[in-house]
Amino acid sequence: MKKLFLFSLLAIGFATTAQSQEIAKNALGLRLGDGDGFGAEISYQRGLGANNRLELDLGWRDSNHYDAFRLTGLYQWVFPIEGDFNWYVGAGGGLGGYDTDDDYDFDNNDHDDSGMYGFVAGDIGVEYNFNFPLLLSLDFRPEIGFNDIDDDDFDFDIALGIRYQF
Repeated sequence: MKKLFLFSLLAIGFATTAQSQEIAKNALGLRLGDGDGFGAEISYQRGLGANNRLELDLGWRDSNHYDAFRLTGLYQWVFPIEGDFNWYVGAGGGLGGYDTDDDYDFDNNDHDDSGMYGFVAGDIGVEYNFNFPLLLSLDFRPEIGFNDIDDDDFDFDIALGIRYQF
């Protein structure tokens, strides 16, 4: 936990001293991964300044044991690496809902269960900006959940993003 705090402090320090760069005003696409069972998210990024943006993701999951959705919002700082590569760091949170099947739930009871949950999240990743309006990214998003579907309060979400910039 100390390392995470130190890394966050260091990232915020870099954010205040980073060189200015141009990021796309808007980007829309998909974020594909497997954190906490969520396989796909519709992802929208909105540039707020020269080196920061807001990311909103709407994810859904349909499995044999449950159906779920979630909405995530993150504030991100973007830093140039070299050429068309950038790295970014961010923080945020979200809300979700789930509905388990009759035959199975995570508490080993034989009844339907549904509910809502919340989470806070961090985000760190790398992205490549093509010369045409395409953005590819790979990111890592640790999440701490509250009232989560499987009572696992800490999740790791790793995903590949592909977005059209406009």
